[in-house]
Amino acid sequence: MVLDGPWAELTGAGAALACCVVAAAVALRWSGRRTARGAVARARRKQRAALDTMDRAARRFRLQNPDLDSEALLALPLPQLVEKLHSGELSPEVALFTYVGKAWEVNRGINCVTTYLSECETQMTQAPRRGLLYGVPVSLKECFSYKGQDSTLGLSLNQGVPAESDSVVVQVLKLQGAVPFVHTNVPQSMFSYDCSNPLFGRTLNPWKSSKTPGGSSGGEGALLAAGGSPLGLGTDIGGSIRFPSAFCGICGLKPTGNRLSKSGLKGCVYGQLAVQLSVGPMARDVESLALCLRALLCEDMFRLDPSVPPLPFREEVYRSSRALRVGYYETDNYTRPTPAMRRALLETKQSLEAAGHTLVPFRPNDIPYALEVLSTGGLFSDGGHSFLQNFKGDFVDPCLGHLILILKLPNWVKGLFTFLLKPVLPRLARFLGSMRSRSAVKLWELHREIEMYRHSVITQWKALELDVLLTPMLGPAMDLNTPGHATGAVSYTLLYNCLDFPAGVVPVTTVTSEDEAQMEQYQGYFGDLWDNVLKKAMRNCVGLPVAVQCVALPWQEELCLRFMREVERLMTPKKQLS
Repeated sequence: MVLDGPWAELTGAGAALACCVVAAAVALRWSGRRTARGAVARARRKQRAALDTMDRAARRFRLQNPDLDSEALLALPLPQLVEKLHSGELSPEVALFTYVGKAWEVNRGINCVTTYLSECETQMTQAPRRGLLYGVPVSLKECFSYKGQDSTLGLSLNQGVPAESDSVVVQVLKLQGAVPFVHTNVPQSMFSYDCSNPLFGRTLNPWKSSKTPGGSSGGEGALLAAGGSPLGLGTDIGGSIRFPSAFCGICGLKPTGNRLSKSGLKGCVYGQLAVQLSVGPMARDVESLALCLRALLCEDMFRLDPSVPPLPFREEVYRSSRALRVGYYETDNYTRPTPAMRRALLETKQSLEAAGHTLVPFRPNDIPYALEVLSTGGLFSDGGHSFLQNFKGDFVDPCLGHLILILKLPNWVKGLFTFLLKPVLPRLARFLGSMRSRSAVKLWELHREIEMYRHSVITQWKALELDVLLTPMLGPAMDLNTPGHATGAVSYTLLYNCLDFPAGVVPVTTVTSEDEAQMEQYQGYFGDLWDNVLKKAMRNCVGLPVAVQCVALPWQEELCLRFMREVERLMTPKKQLS
């Protein structure tokens, strides 16, 4: 068998593993699955019908309102849109159908919408006027259950299984006057930072069609960046809000795991608590994120889901103008920053210092341990058994790389490959070793280790009296179908899921020709498969957005947003698509 692409880098034990994986991949590719093919056909028909309904609704509205300046409405920042809706200067009908038309138009080019939530046309007329989001069209990542609609996650077994009720966050949005109007695309299973699945196909980056929008909230990021929605909700367990926000040039916040309700979310694995999933907002600016969080953190949220701590939005923290003590690091020494990433971090640091903030070098301890042992071990403590159940009789999308094939290996084979790969590919070997199933006793030990690690980082943080932390954010956007082959590059985001710290991203610059030229000399820290893929996947990126990551301690979302707002104010990036 001849190996090409990234597999050509392997020799010896690595080549043996590659042969096994590629052979299995070929077998899977040619094993036709009648049920899966039928599900794909039904999903595509349903998607086309929903998009046709969107188009008809938008056309009908335009015919009835020929003088409406839709471009001016679409250009309104969310706070101004809300103000005009509350004052009556704009009606919810005008806002909704203008965005329905724009989302339909955007979708033709980048394939980001999976379905039209047609109930919005009725719900719009019943929206409570007192709500903070009165009349605001909101897009939803497909995993948010919406009564009567499928949340497929790109998996055949979920096609044709409509939700019996709205998820709690959707209920709260409606009580706050918002009008959810579309579901957006995700990578199959949502366990990828690419965005493709067999049911609805691939979503493209609106800045450049050869690039991924990121994932798993990839449809959200693409739709928001292209102007097809003023506000969206995503989820994040390893960077799934932050990757699309950074790759698409918008803002996104991953809160502390239980700050917003997760009740009613569709997922692939339930009961995994070691690495916390978060629900969070995505929008074109930080003020919109704050407005969304302000609306969601209300009595209705705490009533509908009493497991969520009753912590209302703390306006005084968000609005504070005091100087901040900011920790920062230029690299995590795990994924080498691209030239654009490093420049974005340093320019932001310099701007913060010039504005009177104090910048202090700080890097959490033992990051490889947090990634390779704690995070990977927590996510796959059952060896991937629960995750794999979702793929029985289904196609496996290429965006998942070789994850499914690796998880299917028996424990003893994973152990053997871990031993054989350790001398030549130590990073991959450690990840593979953590994917073995473990006993309840070992799982409890892992939970204890995660708890101790969190305490150690918080102790480090407190010793330096930090308010917040500034870190690089992976960028610019990678080539399509490459994230699944560069797993190690999640290091800048996954760390803060393991720690369960709130973290958000803000675009601060774009890739220059100088950055592009310097990328030719880029070398990762390990020289392995993941480093090589990353170097190749981040070429031809001039003009694409690059972000930084802002982090705070648990339950300090308002402080994180206040820091993000300051970064945004100082850096004022251009956010319009060319």
